[in-house]
Amino acid sequence: MQPRVLVFGSVNVDLVVTAHSLPAPGETVLGTSFQQIPGGKGANQAVAAARAAPEPGWVEFHAALGSDSFGSFSQTALLAEGLPALSLRQRPGIPTGVALIVVDAQGQNQIAVAPGANATWTAADWDSVPPSLFQHAQVFLASLEVPLPAVARGLQLARAAGLTTILNPAPANRQILDRELLPLVDLLTPNETELATLVGQPCSASSPPEPFQLRQWAVELQALGCGAVLATLGPRGCLLVSPRETWTQPAFSVPVVDTTAAGDAFNGALAIALAEGAPLARAARFASATAALSVGRAGAQPSLPSRREIEAFLALHSTGD
Repeated sequence: MQPRVLVFGSVNVDLVVTAHSLPAPGETVLGTSFQQIPGGKGANQAVAAARAAPEPGWVEFHAALGSDSFGSFSQTALLAEGLPALSLRQRPGIPTGVALIVVDAQGQNQIAVAPGANATWTAADWDSVPPSLFQHAQVFLASLEVPLPAVARGLQLARAAGLTTILNPAPANRQILDRELLPLVDLLTPNETELATLVGQPCSASSPPEPFQLRQWAVELQALGCGAVLATLGPRGCLLVSPRETWTQPAFSVPVVDTTAAGDAFNGALAIALAEGAPLARAARFASATAALSVGRAGAQPSLPSRREIEAFLALHSTGD
């Protein structure tokens, strides 16, 4: 079957240390465990989408891998999720992306990424992708751990083919405001910190922005050309601002183990729900349930739930949270 969701983004191997607390600048903390886990924002979103899809074959993931052991490790993991090998570009002599992650006892994290092969994807790489691929898909999802010219070209092709385009601006990069990129985006999905960064405002966990500020910032971005802003706000849910409507989807109240892939879970599931034709409010609830399940488990891709788990969770919370 032809894929309905196209995901473009990064592949990293996550090297994860669990510790009682996150290190301060110049501080060394002793960890309690270590794991090597397949990751990368693009790969996480593709896996989240594949697991959330109603059947296999709905998702195709476009990314670059290095020619090292981490690349082989990542490709094996992606193939096991049913993601086609032909869309994964091998870069000889270049390392695969790596993320160094520390997770504390409350599930909060610090992440540093060396992009490796992720940085090699160019706009010209899209020329070898068959146009029929875009003609048969419904949704294009991209994030920003890959070069902006490549993201822009992917969005252009998707928009020309009539796909719904989603851009998860993570990590936040204010250059997307200067490249005539936002008009190619139907749905921009920053988290709270990314939303603040994009509009040049401070944001901290100790002093979170007020709801009216979040709405104002989202309006600023929406005014720059994107169709709508759907901002994820952690325990405060998610906020939609569009020319037609503004609403908040409450978060599900769940114990938090690790927030590493919550945003990726949300975006991958959101893409699937929209490809199925769900209204945006129902798609946001489906995505929120997926994120809620992911934060209850350790790791990035290991935390991403299956379609059956998401549907069971929603059924359990069908009368409200």
